[in-house]
Amino acid sequence: MIIYNVTVKVTHAIQEQWVHWMKQEHMPELMRTGLFIDSRLCRLLEQDDADGVTYIAQYFCDNMEYYNTYISEHAPLMREKGFKKFGDQFIAFRTVMQVES
Repeated sequence: MIIYNVTVKVTHAIQEQWVHWMKQEHMPELMRTGLFIDSRLCRLLEQDDADGVTYIAQYFCDNMEYYNTYISEHAPLMREKGFKKFGDQFIAFRTVMQVES
């Protein structure tokens, strides 16, 4: 199993709106690609929230082929939508992990 992990720090000004957008729009749209089998949004605890709040969005897929399909065919538009909506009010970095069995 592959976990696509997106860590995002959002400003306090957009925090509630961003969380709502993630839960109601962005994550459901990503799941509708059919490439992922599950997703979750977590708030990172024990962090200095002075500059903003940190969240982790995790998306689970069966293999790297599905992940690579998402990255090449869907990710650019999905990222563009976030930047259009929230501009420079957030920063994100992405990691990809494999679950060892």
